[in-house]
Amino acid sequence: MEKVDLNIVRILEDYKSGRLTASEAAKRLARPTSPVCNDSPVTDNDIELPGAVLDVDREKRIGFPEAIYGAGKSPQQLCEIFIRLLEANGKALATRCSEEGMNMLAARCPRANINRSCGLAWAVSEIELRPGARIAIIAAGTSDLPVAEEAALTLEFCGYTPERIYDVGVAGIHRLLKRAQRFQNADVVIVVAGMEGALPSVVGGLVGCPVIAVPTSIGYGASFNGLAALLGMLNSCSAGITVVNIDNGFGAAAAAVRIIKGL
Repeated sequence: MEKVDLNIVRILEDYKSGRLTASEAAKRLARPTSPVCNDSPVTDNDIELPGAVLDVDREKRIGFPEAIYGAGKSPQQLCEIFIRLLEANGKALATRCSEEGMNMLAARCPRANINRSCGLAWAVSEIELRPGARIAIIAAGTSDLPVAEEAALTLEFCGYTPERIYDVGVAGIHRLLKRAQRFQNADVVIVVAGMEGALPSVVGGLVGCPVIAVPTSIGYGASFNGLAALLGMLNSCSAGITVVNIDNGFGAAAAAVRIIKGL
């Protein structure tokens, strides 16, 4: 007897009984089967390399592909993983790449787009644009741009076109307020700031959408390489702000993608 997917059966029963609308049922059916809710195993198409196992099915499972953290990897490791992911999935993204790694990647994979200011490289065989989502990235100062660009380029890799609003920190708050119309109707706002990390609190008081705060390691001695900004954002008086790790523009972009896909 053919095995029945009990998770799908439950969704259909909930729709039939009126507990789910047609659109809600369609969304749940479109998601990959969760191993927590079903006895069937997770599809395992991993690619095994010396020192690395590539999770090529991650995007099917969670909606966001595996990315390469370049720091600590040799140029050879970076290039091999990048090229194999590109071959398997038609896309590859690497963050925090060394100068040597980017040079080798540029030589071995001419299709790779490389941004040396933030050490990010990406390539896609055919980009799928998602023009409906409105994502704004607000950066406090010019020194925060490498982290902001890591977020922006990650979103572009995923097919989104973020609105960049840069150098609008609280020391000259009029700059932010003058540009408020550019982010007030956004679906998600990513706010990048160092020093005392006050900018996300201000933005959080101006918009009703999710705000993702990114502390940066920019600042003088008492900023403690971003710890002051991190603590300031965690203690924000604007309710509901989400905070990612110091300098983690990639993580903020990944969170924004999850939020957008859940709308």
